[in-house]
Amino acid sequence: MLHEFYSIPFRKKIYTNLADLQTDLDGWLREYNEERAHQGRWCYGRTPMQTFLDTIPVTKEKLLAAEAIG
Repeated sequence: MLHEFYSIPFRKKIYTNLADLQTDLDGWLREYNEERAHQGRWCYGRTPMQTFLDTIPVTKEKLLAAEAIG
């Protein structure tokens, strides 16, 4: 976040209030998590949000299995 968001906007724009900074940060987070494909360990070219949503069924299965054991 520091290198990909803050370092760039602070060179391009002077923020006079936190609301403007928050608006830009919210847009960056949305793009970063929901639109931009990632090459991270578990993303394999999907967005982080899609990776998260795809793992919900597996997580539920593991939780139910753990409850049955415990």
